[in-house]
Amino acid sequence: MSGNFASLAKKRRTVYTLGKTLPVSDDAVVETIEEAIRQAPSAFNSQTSRALILLGKEHEKFWELTREQLRKLVPADKFQPTSDKIDGFAAAAGSVLFFEDQDVVKGLQEQFPLYADNFPIWSEHSTGIAQYAVWVALAEIGIGANLQHYNPLVDEDVKATWNVPASWKLRAQLNFGAIPVAHQAPEKGFIEDDARFIVAK
Repeated sequence: MSGNFASLAKKRRTVYTLGKTLPVSDDAVVETIEEAIRQAPSAFNSQTSRALILLGKEHEKFWELTREQLRKLVPADKFQPTSDKIDGFAAAAGSVLFFEDQDVVKGLQEQFPLYADNFPIWSEHSTGIAQYAVWVALAEIGIGANLQHYNPLVDEDVKATWNVPASWKLRAQLNFGAIPVAHQAPEKGFIEDDARFIVAK
Protein backbone atom coordinates (compact mmCIF):
# COMPACT_ATOMS: atom_id res chain seq x y z
CA MET A 1 0.00 0.00 0.00
CA SER A 2 1.38 3.37 -0.97
CA GLY A 3 0.22 6.87 -1.72
CA ASN A 4 -1.68 9.48 0.24
CA PHE A 5 -4.07 7.16 2.08
CA ALA A 6 -1.22 4.98 3.34
CA SER A 7 0.63 8.00 4.70
CA LEU A 8 -2.52 9.27 6.42
CA ALA A 9 -3.26 5.84 7.88
CA LYS A 10 0.24 5.83 9.38
CA LYS A 11 -0.18 9.39 10.63
CA ARG A 12 -3.39 8.54 12.48
CA ARG A 13 -2.27 7.48 15.94
CA THR A 14 -3.67 7.66 19.45
CA VAL A 15 -2.50 10.87 21.14
CA TYR A 16 -3.47 11.32 24.79
CA THR A 17 -1.80 14.64 25.54
CA LEU A 18 -3.77 17.15 23.49
CA GLY A 19 -3.95 20.93 23.57
CA LYS A 20 -6.66 23.47 22.82
CA THR A 21 -4.93 25.58 20.16
CA LEU A 22 -5.91 23.99 16.86
CA PRO A 23 -3.98 24.56 13.61
CA VAL A 24 -7.21 25.45 11.78
CA SER A 25 -10.44 27.29 12.64
CA ASP A 26 -13.33 25.68 14.51
CA ASP A 27 -15.43 25.98 11.34
CA ALA A 28 -12.80 24.06 9.36
CA VAL A 29 -12.74 21.32 12.00
CA VAL A 30 -16.52 20.99 11.96
CA GLU A 31 -16.58 20.91 8.16
CA THR A 32 -13.88 18.21 8.15
CA ILE A 33 -15.79 16.04 10.62
CA GLU A 34 -19.12 16.44 8.85
CA GLU A 35 -17.70 15.67 5.41
CA ALA A 36 -15.86 12.59 6.66
CA ILE A 37 -19.10 11.21 8.10
CA ARG A 38 -21.06 12.08 4.96
CA GLN A 39 -18.60 10.17 2.80
CA ALA A 40 -18.35 7.13 5.10
CA PRO A 41 -20.08 4.09 3.54
CA SER A 42 -22.98 2.29 5.19
CA ALA A 43 -25.04 -0.81 4.39
CA PHE A 44 -27.92 -0.05 2.00
CA ASN A 45 -26.60 3.54 2.07
CA SER A 46 -28.56 3.72 5.32
CA GLN A 47 -26.51 6.66 6.67
CA THR A 48 -27.24 5.69 10.26
CA SER A 49 -24.28 7.55 11.77
CA ARG A 50 -24.92 10.74 13.73
CA ALA A 51 -22.55 13.06 15.58
CA LEU A 52 -22.57 15.64 18.34
CA ILE A 53 -19.54 17.91 17.89
CA LEU A 54 -18.49 19.66 21.09
CA LEU A 55 -15.95 22.49 21.22
CA GLY A 56 -14.52 24.65 23.98
CA LYS A 57 -16.69 24.91 27.09
CA GLU A 58 -19.23 22.40 25.74
CA HIS A 59 -16.45 19.84 25.34
CA GLU A 60 -15.31 20.50 28.91
CA LYS A 61 -18.90 20.19 30.12
CA PHE A 62 -19.12 16.70 28.62
CA TRP A 63 -16.04 15.55 30.50
CA GLU A 64 -17.30 17.07 33.74
CA LEU A 65 -20.55 15.12 33.35
CA THR A 66 -18.48 12.00 32.74
CA ARG A 67 -16.37 12.68 35.83
CA GLU A 68 -19.48 12.96 38.02
CA GLN A 69 -20.90 9.70 36.70
CA LEU A 70 -17.59 7.95 37.37
CA ARG A 71 -17.50 9.42 40.88
CA LYS A 72 -20.61 7.36 41.65
CA LEU A 73 -18.80 4.15 40.70
CA VAL A 74 -15.19 4.57 41.77
CA PRO A 75 -14.35 4.49 45.51
CA ALA A 76 -13.37 7.93 46.81
CA ASP A 77 -9.93 6.78 47.94
CA LYS A 78 -9.17 5.52 44.43
CA PHE A 79 -10.83 8.28 42.45
CA GLN A 80 -7.88 10.64 41.91
CA PRO A 81 -6.28 8.70 39.00
CA THR A 82 -9.68 8.54 37.30
CA SER A 83 -10.19 12.27 37.80
CA ASP A 84 -6.70 12.98 36.45
CA LYS A 85 -7.52 10.99 33.32
CA ILE A 86 -10.67 13.05 32.81
CA ASP A 87 -8.63 16.23 33.24
CA GLY A 88 -6.45 15.01 30.36
CA PHE A 89 -9.44 14.50 28.11
CA ALA A 90 -10.90 17.89 29.04
CA ALA A 91 -7.59 19.56 28.15
CA ALA A 92 -8.22 18.78 24.48
CA ALA A 93 -9.99 21.20 22.14
CA GLY A 94 -13.13 19.20 21.46
CA SER A 95 -14.94 15.90 21.20
CA VAL A 96 -16.99 14.12 18.58
CA LEU A 97 -19.68 11.94 20.10
CA PHE A 98 -20.70 9.23 17.64
CA PHE A 99 -24.21 7.83 17.61
CA GLU A 100 -26.26 5.39 15.53
CA ASP A 101 -29.89 6.28 14.78
CA GLN A 102 -31.96 3.32 15.94
CA ASP A 103 -35.10 4.59 14.21
CA VAL A 104 -33.33 4.14 10.87
CA VAL A 105 -32.11 0.68 11.89
CA LYS A 106 -35.63 -0.38 12.94
CA GLY A 107 -37.09 1.06 9.74
CA LEU A 108 -34.71 -1.01 7.66
CA GLN A 109 -35.54 -4.12 9.67
CA GLU A 110 -39.22 -3.60 8.87
CA GLN A 111 -38.57 -2.80 5.22
CA PHE A 112 -36.22 -5.75 4.66
CA PRO A 113 -37.29 -8.47 7.14
CA LEU A 114 -35.03 -11.05 5.50
CA TYR A 115 -32.01 -9.08 6.77
CA ALA A 116 -33.56 -7.88 10.03
CA ASP A 117 -30.97 -9.54 12.26
CA ASN A 118 -28.12 -8.02 10.29
CA PHE A 119 -29.05 -4.35 10.41
CA PRO A 120 -27.90 -3.77 14.04
CA ILE A 121 -24.60 -5.46 13.12
CA TRP A 122 -24.24 -3.37 9.97
CA SER A 123 -25.00 -0.27 12.03
CA GLU A 124 -22.00 -1.09 14.22
CA HIS A 125 -19.91 -1.42 11.07
CA SER A 126 -21.12 2.02 9.98
CA THR A 127 -20.12 3.74 13.20
CA GLY A 128 -16.70 2.10 13.14
CA ILE A 129 -16.11 3.31 9.60
CA ALA A 130 -17.34 6.81 10.48
CA GLN A 131 -15.07 6.97 13.52
CA TYR A 132 -12.05 5.91 11.51
CA ALA A 133 -12.90 8.29 8.66
CA VAL A 134 -13.09 11.25 11.04
CA TRP A 135 -9.89 10.24 12.84
CA VAL A 136 -7.95 10.01 9.57
CA ALA A 137 -9.46 13.26 8.29
CA LEU A 138 -8.40 15.07 11.46
CA ALA A 139 -4.91 13.60 11.16
CA GLU A 140 -4.70 15.03 7.64
CA ILE A 141 -5.15 18.58 8.98
CA GLY A 142 -2.67 18.10 11.81
CA ILE A 143 -5.10 17.36 14.65
CA GLY A 144 -4.50 14.54 17.10
CA ALA A 145 -7.16 12.37 18.73
CA ASN A 146 -7.94 9.48 21.04
CA LEU A 147 -11.05 7.29 21.10
CA GLN A 148 -12.98 6.63 24.31
CA HIS A 149 -16.07 4.63 25.28
CA TYR A 150 -17.89 6.00 28.31
CA ASN A 151 -21.26 4.92 26.97
CA PRO A 152 -23.74 3.89 28.30
CA LEU A 153 -22.60 5.56 31.53
CA VAL A 154 -23.12 9.08 30.16
CA ASP A 155 -25.96 8.44 27.71
CA GLU A 156 -28.79 10.04 29.67
CA ASP A 157 -26.73 13.10 30.65
CA VAL A 158 -25.75 13.65 27.02
CA LYS A 159 -29.32 13.40 25.76
CA ALA A 160 -30.63 15.76 28.43
CA THR A 161 -27.83 18.33 28.14
CA TRP A 162 -27.67 18.65 24.35
CA ASN A 163 -31.24 17.68 23.42
CA VAL A 164 -30.07 14.60 21.53
CA PRO A 165 -32.93 12.64 19.90
CA ALA A 166 -34.02 9.59 21.87
CA SER A 167 -33.34 7.32 18.90
CA TRP A 168 -29.63 8.19 18.79
CA LYS A 169 -27.54 5.50 20.51
CA LEU A 170 -24.13 6.67 21.76
CA ARG A 171 -21.28 4.45 20.55
CA ALA A 172 -17.98 6.31 21.12
CA GLN A 173 -16.29 9.59 21.94
CA LEU A 174 -13.32 10.93 19.96
CA ASN A 175 -11.29 13.63 21.74
CA PHE A 176 -9.32 15.88 19.44
CA GLY A 177 -6.84 18.68 19.84
CA ALA A 178 -3.43 20.12 19.14
CA ILE A 179 -0.54 17.68 19.11
CA PRO A 180 2.36 18.76 21.38
CA VAL A 181 5.41 19.87 19.42
CA ALA A 182 7.60 17.32 21.16
CA HIS A 183 5.15 14.44 20.70
CA GLN A 184 6.63 11.31 19.20
CA ALA A 185 4.31 8.36 18.73
CA PRO A 186 5.88 5.05 19.74
CA GLU A 187 6.66 2.54 17.04
CA LYS A 188 3.52 0.59 16.22
CA GLY A 189 3.86 -3.16 16.55
CA PHE A 190 2.09 -5.69 14.35
CA ILE A 191 1.25 -9.35 14.73
CA GLU A 192 2.69 -11.77 12.18
CA ASP A 193 1.00 -11.61 8.77
CA ASP A 194 0.57 -15.40 8.73
CA ALA A 195 -1.70 -15.10 11.76
CA ARG A 196 -3.72 -12.29 10.22
CA PHE A 197 -4.13 -12.86 6.50
CA ILE A 198 -5.20 -15.67 4.23
CA VAL A 199 -4.60 -15.13 0.51
CA ALA A 200 -6.13 -17.39 -2.10
CA LYS A 201 -5.63 -16.96 -5.84
